[in-house]
Amino acid sequence: MSYGIALLGAGRIGQVHARAVSANARASLVGVADAMEAAAQALASEHNCTVNSSDHWINSADVHGVIIATPTDTHADLIEQCVRAGKAVFCEKPIDLDAARVRECLTVVDENDGRLMVGFNRRFDSHFMALQSKVASGDIGQVEQVVITSRDPAPPPVEYIKRSGGIFRDMMIHDFDMARFLLGEEPISVSATGSCLVDASLQGLDYDTATATLTTASGKQCVITNSRRATYGYDQRAEVHGSTGMASIDNPKLDLLSTANADGYNSGPLHDFFMTRYTDAYARELDSFINWLAGESVNVPTGADGLASLLLADAAVESAITGQRVSVKPR
Repeated sequence: MSYGIALLGAGRIGQVHARAVSANARASLVGVADAMEAAAQALASEHNCTVNSSDHWINSADVHGVIIATPTDTHADLIEQCVRAGKAVFCEKPIDLDAARVRECLTVVDENDGRLMVGFNRRFDSHFMALQSKVASGDIGQVEQVVITSRDPAPPPVEYIKRSGGIFRDMMIHDFDMARFLLGEEPISVSATGSCLVDASLQGLDYDTATATLTTASGKQCVITNSRRATYGYDQRAEVHGSTGMASIDNPKLDLLSTANADGYNSGPLHDFFMTRYTDAYARELDSFINWLAGESVNVPTGADGLASLLLADAAVESAITGQRVSVKPR
């Protein structure tokens, strides 16, 4: 069976999802909706589908699942519309920037027996999956420390930052989810700092350099560092230290060629951003969504995972402002 998918949002991440749907043998991109008509038409032409309103696609009998890749402040309302119409939902993170609104949305999902998958794509990356599998197998003993590094090549536009919720809720939220994925235990407190070292114009609006330390009830620790500047490419690394050993993943290179001479070793460049670094992860993520639509038992990030990571981000924001360690609010 081929599952009809509607895509709401034709921006950068919407284009990534459109390619993943079109490449999946069990899915077809039925239609696209976007407030920017030209963007929607361009994407629809590329993938041989049609343009209509979000309301149309949400209520269309040809649509089995809806991908929400619209601006963050539209996510919760669209999720509620979808589940009330009986559609399975894949929504980019976060569900909303306000935890209370997320809880309201998840209540609507539950009341309608809805299915909601949240877009934490790194869980589907082969490198992070291998790392988590190694940790879960017990090969390095009991987890004691996790270190996650995420650095973007350059800051996003200021207009994007104003709507994104800032570095902790927009960028580091992926790392908060990965911390939970690797720790195997919920963090209960966060200590965070933030600075403007890349773009001074962000002062008072957001941070471009941030560090957070998460601690679980048993004392496990996770340190996350984020930067909006990495002159050498898109930097994504992680290390897990355990009672009997350590496991880590490094950055995949664009090519495997390396050279050596009297000046030392040189290797291939890093990926330039998430669109190429996580191409396979987005495809695997979409495939999991299709499996879920088909009724298979699949472990996917849910609304509860989205809320948990947002609460960690909220605690990090409060800690960065107050300079105090902050307890994570209960879900």
